[in-house]
Amino acid sequence: MKGAAGRALILGVCSLALAGCESLSSLNPFDKSETYKPEIVSNSPPEEIYNDGLARVQKGDFDGAVKKFSSLDKQYPYTDWARKGLIMEAYANYEGGFYEESITAAKRYLQSYPNTADAAYAQYLMASSYYDQIPDITRDQEKSERAILALQELIQRYPNSEYVADAKKKIQVASDQLAGKELEVGRFYLQKRNYAGAINRFRNVVSRYQTTRHVEEALQRLTEAYMAMGIVNEAQTAAAVLGHNFPDSPWYKDAHALLTRGGVEPREDSQSWISKAFRGVPQVGQRTG
Repeated sequence: MKGAAGRALILGVCSLALAGCESLSSLNPFDKSETYKPEIVSNSPPEEIYNDGLARVQKGDFDGAVKKFSSLDKQYPYTDWARKGLIMEAYANYEGGFYEESITAAKRYLQSYPNTADAAYAQYLMASSYYDQIPDITRDQEKSERAILALQELIQRYPNSEYVADAKKKIQVASDQLAGKELEVGRFYLQKRNYAGAINRFRNVVSRYQTTRHVEEALQRLTEAYMAMGIVNEAQTAAAVLGHNFPDSPWYKDAHALLTRGGVEPREDSQSWISKAFRGVPQVGQRTG
């Protein structure tokens, strides 16, 4: 009897314990008693993912395309599909206007695959992403400077690339932008009669951006600033160099008239920094572009 009673007691306790567990489970909203079944998701073939990305690019779904191309590196790392996906990720970001993301992807490509056939294109995408963010001359021109550096690196590292011709054109436009910014600040200083500050800005245009459209005005402004400071010799040289390179420019007419009112004529001093800056530079009127 004692043994039977003992077994009955044990069974009763177990029953109460189970009942208690069930009641606690029903009261606990975080207790999920379902059996966990791991879901196994098989990777899609890489060519399928890549082609899906291309299809999204054609439809203009660049954000979706980026996700597809970037997934190749995650699912198939260290493969040629990962490499292709990365260059297309940079391209899709660029086409979608996600310039900073394109720059990041292009840099990753150049770091990982510097000697591949698409390296020049990655450099071009990075440079173009900077270039397309160039603001007007009233704003900071950091993007112009970065674009020029990236484009110059493209020309130096990949001189036979199909992107070199376009890179040279973009450098000219970006340089014109930087020259415009220098000129704008120089005009401001000139208006405030800060002649030394103005001359430094105009000097940057003449020394660094001789092939831009702003060099004519910079030379005339140098004539004006030097005359205001009483440095007649440099004023004469600025006007003479302006007349030699832009004989029909209205800026030269203004510079000539300014000197005439001061009782002097344009005369180039070969030892002047202005003369040296233009030494070896072809006459502007003969330049193309």
